[in-house]
Amino acid sequence: MNPGEPLIRWDWVWAHTSDIGQRVAEHCVLAGIAVLFGFLLAFGLAILIRQQPLTYEPITWVAGVIYTVPSLALFALLIPFTGLSLMTAEIGLIGYTQVILVRNIVSGLRSVAPDIREAAIGMGCTSQQLLWRVELPLALPIIVAGLRVTTVSTIGLTTVTALIGQGGLGFLILDGIQRFFSTPLLVGAFLSVLLAIGADLLLVFVERLSSPWKRAIV
Repeated sequence: MNPGEPLIRWDWVWAHTSDIGQRVAEHCVLAGIAVLFGFLLAFGLAILIRQQPLTYEPITWVAGVIYTVPSLALFALLIPFTGLSLMTAEIGLIGYTQVILVRNIVSGLRSVAPDIREAAIGMGCTSQQLLWRVELPLALPIIVAGLRVTTVSTIGLTTVTALIGQGGLGFLILDGIQRFFSTPLLVGAFLSVLLAIGADLLLVFVERLSSPWKRAIV
């Protein structure tokens, strides 16, 4: 950046709106795939833990170990097997979602009071009915809380995937750093924050729609 040059050159922004829009779309797809498949994987693991409680410690231990590996190091370990590909990015991003999602889903299911379970079983609920009609609705606030944290962190981590050629808003940030040009860097960073805030607010709205009894209690 040259001395005296403004932090944001709006003429550059207006001239690159289509490119910026493309990067936003790429970022949403990358993060969305990771959160969706991460949640499905975590839900499956949580159901396994529900059926086999002894699996909780090894599953959460493995998820915790993956979470402690720096993103660039994890991508570097994956590249020899999956290359500079979307799969490499998604394996890494999905792996990072597990430590939060698995623990929150399990905590949500375990938070259901035993007397509620006993009452449901006494009314003839099967194990599947107990899960879908009783445990999951009551566990929803804790599950959504974990999903919110995971979504925000995943949107942030997705910027790193630009380093392996996967685009997204990280492309703008990387471009700004490489060219010592603050405009794309700040645009990419600002839009990443905006996406995270928007996704968090959307999940809050979804939680309120799916938990009408909470509003009634308040």
